[in-house]
Amino acid sequence: MANIESNIGRIIETIAEAALRSGRNPSDVRLIAVTKQVDDGRIIEALQAGITIIGENYVQEAQRKFNALGNRELEWHFIGHLQRNKAKYAARFIDMIHSVDRIEVAKEIDRRAGVEGRTMKVLIEVNISGEESKSGAGVNDVMNLVRDSSLLCNLSIEGLMTMPPWFSDPEDSRPYFRALRELRDRIDEEEIPGVSMKELSMGMSDDYAVAVEEGATIVRIGRAIFGERS
Repeated sequence: MANIESNIGRIIETIAEAALRSGRNPSDVRLIAVTKQVDDGRIIEALQAGITIIGENYVQEAQRKFNALGNRELEWHFIGHLQRNKAKYAARFIDMIHSVDRIEVAKEIDRRAGVEGRTMKVLIEVNISGEESKSGAGVNDVMNLVRDSSLLCNLSIEGLMTMPPWFSDPEDSRPYFRALRELRDRIDEEEIPGVSMKELSMGMSDDYAVAVEEGATIVRIGRAIFGERS
């Protein structure tokens, strides 16, 4: 079984080194532990090792874990593809949704957050590679999606998220991370009311160091913390 505490320590050290290489403060990068299919005991080990943000791909699994662990000082982030009919559940306990990729989803989250009396932090998911198999708004559609979503009263647009193609060499991911950062900067220059482009959620177990060098503020790590899923 993976030594969760030592894995987290190594990841935090790697993040710090990558941030310093790019002239950034390591404290500007947050680590999400992705707990898809991870049992509660191993999640608790990660919390004891300093994890403060949990990322989940499925609303029902996230809700069960929240009910079991939610009395702790944790942030809960939803990082998977969000179906509109699940938005009402996510709006009750999720702190940030990383996967808004179309206005219909944004409107449903807004409506459900309003019912709960909350403002939901969201990231716009970008299909930066244009792969048909991936979720996310097309690069040419992102600006309009941000503008339209900014008009919704119960959403706070915090930045962008992406998942590049998988490469055996993490360096091959760099152009995609750089493209997301440049897109973020173009949106930021528009100074759209109610929109903050402070977050870039990018980088996973194989390529998070490169993502941090290119400006990631959130990295989403599962396997490098918990080992291979069964």
